[in-house]
Amino acid sequence: MKQIGFIGLGTMGAPMASNLLRSGFEVTVYNRTASKSEPLRAEGAQVAATPQDAAEGKDVIITMISNDDSIREVFYGTGGILAVLKPGTTVVDSSTISPGLAKEIAAAVEERGGNFLDAPVTGSKPAAIEGTLVFMVGGSAEVIDQHRDIFDSMGRLLLHMGGNGSGAVAKLAHNAMVGIHNVALAEGFSIAVKSGVPADKFLELVKNGSAGSKQAELKGQKIIDNDFSNQFSLALMLKDLKLASSLSDSTGVPSPMLGVAKSMFQAGFNHGYGDEDLSAVVKSYEEWIGQKIGGGASKK
Repeated sequence: MKQIGFIGLGTMGAPMASNLLRSGFEVTVYNRTASKSEPLRAEGAQVAATPQDAAEGKDVIITMISNDDSIREVFYGTGGILAVLKPGTTVVDSSTISPGLAKEIAAAVEERGGNFLDAPVTGSKPAAIEGTLVFMVGGSAEVIDQHRDIFDSMGRLLLHMGGNGSGAVAKLAHNAMVGIHNVALAEGFSIAVKSGVPADKFLELVKNGSAGSKQAELKGQKIIDNDFSNQFSLALMLKDLKLASSLSDSTGVPSPMLGVAKSMFQAGFNHGYGDEDLSAVVKSYEEWIGQKIGGGASKK
């Protein structure tokens, strides 16, 4: 059985590592906040003190880290994994990072005789728990096929997007749409509810009409219930939208809707909603219309 080092046990990483354990893989985990490793230890994981300890001697190393700076530290910093990478090791990065950094790390891994796959995911916390994530992967098709068993333990679908960096590009384009759809849902709710249409009836219409979206299915009832428990945080969505904006700038692609969505998520972050679910972007609209989408006056 393959030995796996798993680095990063946040909202998504912890259930992903748990699913690997349930599938019978030998997993060594590391997280900067050490207490987050303990539930995995109880499930049978080995717990490492540094990223290097988690990576050393492993067949596959999976990283699920929040941003570019943290990824650089995990790979290049003191106790970083590149220093102990053995030839033949496959590194799978499921973080959402800039395509340029994905290509840079891929080159560094390959220089050391390893293989690199940029393999971000879509599907929030429930999908990570259920093992139904969708992977969009950049890298060698041959390497992907060698590790289908690992991807199958964590997700329901793998889409090979092309060479290294293409997975990261696909994720940013995808999350640009996710952010835009969330803002569109919030705005549609606000127009309807402020004019007296019940939120639940409007959501039913959206789900069955031409305005339907996955975000309406996933976030509509949460908004009505005023439930902003974190499945994927507003702060992380803002980070992804900023990366997507930088990508569109570098490629010369006009992205006016992305710009609006980024501004709305920035406003939500500035109001202190960063640690809440990304659907909390609706709270700015609730303030503007003076009421909650699910009913009642908003707090000023």
